[in-house]
Amino acid sequence: MSIQDEAELFMAMRNYSCEDKAKWDEGVDITALDTESNEKILLRIVESKTKSGFVGINAVRKMLEDMEREEYDKGFLFGKRFTAAAKQELMQNDIQRISEQYMPSFKPERLYLRINNYVNELCKARCGKIPKKESDCKGECRVRVISDNASFHFEQGWINMMKKDLKQLLSMNDSKKPIPIS
Repeated sequence: MSIQDEAELFMAMRNYSCEDKAKWDEGVDITALDTESNEKILLRIVESKTKSGFVGINAVRKMLEDMEREEYDKGFLFGKRFTAAAKQELMQNDIQRISEQYMPSFKPERLYLRINNYVNELCKARCGKIPKKESDCKGECRVRVISDNASFHFEQGWINMMKKDLKQLLSMNDSKKPIPIS
C-alpha cells in the first residue's frame, strides 16, 4: 500500500474530512478538518526524490512555515524514511511522522467498525437502505462483496487485508467526506 493510501486510511480512521488536496513538486498536501474538534489539519505526503527516500530537516521546516502561514492546528508528515535531524525537529514541534517504519496501528475491531460504517452509508446512498438480509441486495453488489470479504478478513485477523477493504470502500465514496462514526 502506498504512503498516500496510508494517509487516506489514516484520515478515515480519524474521521477527518478532506477539504482540499494539492499536488506540488515533492508530494501532496491534504487539508483536512477534524469533524469532532473542528481543527484544521495539514497532512503532507513527501515523495522523496533521493534514492534513499529520506525526508530531511528542510522539508520539516518548510512544513512548519506553511502550517504557521495557513494557520493549521495540527500536522502529520508522511514519508518513506526520515533523517535523525528531521525526526528531532518533528518531535520538538509536535508534528507526527508516519513512515514505512512507523504506521499507526489500528485495532481490528475499530477497523472493522469503520468498514461497516462505510458499507452502511454506501448502501444507503446507492440503494436507499441498509440491507437486513442477503436477499435485500440487488444482483452482484460490489459493496456487499467487499463487506463479505472484510468479515472473513476480520475473522482471520488479517489487518492488512482489512485495510485494503477499507481503501476500496473509500474509493467508492463519491462525496469524499468522512462517514460519521456511529
